[in-house]
Amino acid sequence: MAQEITVIGTGYVGLVSAVGLSDFGNRVTGVDIDAEKIERLSRGEPVIYELGLEDYLKRNLDSGRLKFSTDIQGSIAKSDIVFIAVGTPESDDGSADMSFLRHAIEDIAEGMDGFTVVVTKSTVPVGTNRWIGDQLRKRAPQGQFAVVSNPEFLREGKAVQDFFHPDRLVIGYDTERPEGARARGLMEDVYRALYLIETPIVWCNLETAELIKYASNAFLATKITFINQMANLAEACGADIHAIAKTMGMDGRISPKFLHPGPGYGGSCFPKDTKAIVSTGDNVGVEMSVIREVIRANDAQKVRVAEKIEKALGGLHDKTVAVLGLAFKAETDDIRESPAIRIVEHLLEGGAHVRAHDPEAMDNFKKIFGDRISYHDDEFTAIEGSDCLAILTEWNEFRNLDLEKAKRLMKGSCIVDARNTLDREQAIALGFSYTGIGR
Repeated sequence: MAQEITVIGTGYVGLVSAVGLSDFGNRVTGVDIDAEKIERLSRGEPVIYELGLEDYLKRNLDSGRLKFSTDIQGSIAKSDIVFIAVGTPESDDGSADMSFLRHAIEDIAEGMDGFTVVVTKSTVPVGTNRWIGDQLRKRAPQGQFAVVSNPEFLREGKAVQDFFHPDRLVIGYDTERPEGARARGLMEDVYRALYLIETPIVWCNLETAELIKYASNAFLATKITFINQMANLAEACGADIHAIAKTMGMDGRISPKFLHPGPGYGGSCFPKDTKAIVSTGDNVGVEMSVIREVIRANDAQKVRVAEKIEKALGGLHDKTVAVLGLAFKAETDDIRESPAIRIVEHLLEGGAHVRAHDPEAMDNFKKIFGDRISYHDDEFTAIEGSDCLAILTEWNEFRNLDLEKAKRLMKGSCIVDARNTLDREQAIALGFSYTGIGR
């Protein structure tokens, strides 16, 4: 049976979830305090770049199953299920900032009418969902509700695909309270479309669901950091990291995924989630030494790539560097914790001039760097007159870069390929000085 749903927060997770849940046949209202964002979404304009999202957004708006509103409490009062998808950014001490979540709980307590399932989509520290239950009982003692933890595993650039075809669905609920069983039944209705395609569903308690999310992201961040350190070792020993990674990936216990050397991980999840799980360990007296080192080594990798550019140029002062790729990964406009930020900062600090291009992320990058760097509509305009070409994001269009044209346009002949996207042998044959990662 279709459910009446409110999704609090129309950021990356909230918007994709609202669109996806409505496409499953539910009646969904996405709510936010940002009136301008709500107006744009109501017109069918996605506020983030995500492949396929615009089509699903318009389709479900046209069907009447999806709408957007700033009336948060009014929407909650009409809903059977409320999804919380607000941000939990990193605090100064590395823990998760719960201020947006607290505001959401206040709205739910004031707005809920009748039995309401409160579902946490936001990534939150272990114990948060129990805390939510306690807060709701204090603020709305007569309220009837159940709390559910339903963490997201959306990859930026493939979020729409991941929502409709997930590897697994994790649903944590209070197995010790009678309302928990009722919540489970309603969640089965919400995700009935995934039942039909036999998606694996993990039912567990609240704490397990919370920790599954952190453990998954921390492990993937560890794989990235491991292969980057192996790439650094391969460089020092004269080995080829691509052959190493490919052979490692042939082992079924390891798999080839996330064994791609580069300038370090970034984005909205891995940086803050690794720090949050270390903070959680500190709070309960468990040393998360492996993850703590992952964080340190990832920061060092960004600096290492910046230093590669400096070394390749023999110094940065008054040199011009064409930076291709500003987003933390391809197929997204997200620059949060992007390695490009730290690398560009290093270049500017050394006195270099930066000419940048990214297919989607330039507007977001401007919010940080303004006119300290120049932005160009295509890769060749950015390359023109540069002393060095640095590739920091693995967009497909950079993989097929016309190196002969680049050679004619550039003033210098230096390439630092931080994603190993180019044909190394061709670059060298054309007279480029080529520097990759682990090659």
